[in-house]
Amino acid sequence: MPTFNSVILLGHLARDPELRYTPQGAAVCDFTVAVNRKFTKKDGEKVEEVAFVDVTSWNRQAEIAAEYLKKGRPILVSGRLAQDRWEDETTGQKRSKLRIVAESLQFLGSGSKDGETPDAESVAEEPLVVPDTPPAPVKSGPAKPKAGAPKR
Repeated sequence: MPTFNSVILLGHLARDPELRYTPQGAAVCDFTVAVNRKFTKKDGEKVEEVAFVDVTSWNRQAEIAAEYLKKGRPILVSGRLAQDRWEDETTGQKRSKLRIVAESLQFLGSGSKDGETPDAESVAEEPLVVPDTPPAPVKSGPAKPKAGAPKR
């Protein structure tokens, strides 16, 4: 049976991103996104639930996220679920945790990498989209002449 593993979240950063590098030199950035759900109970009480979701981004996307994202900034994350499994050293119990491995990040709202509020002229109309991998290079070769065109 086929499976499908895709997640899209829209929320705010709950803490500043943490950037580190693997021994092989790959950049890894971890951050937490807070997503809210507001609803009204049957008795009329208004309730707001908050879920905190851990996100990991890799390579150049990780470096860009660490540079531009700050606590409170709105972000759209798309990616896949990954499950970490380990054994607790103190109790010996097996533990696990779901997280999102980001495939694309879209920075929303206004903000700047230095944390200052930008002026109206410096805010981009379009949000910044950061894919997980850079686009493939375009292969170029000698141009082929059009049919019927004289050869030079």
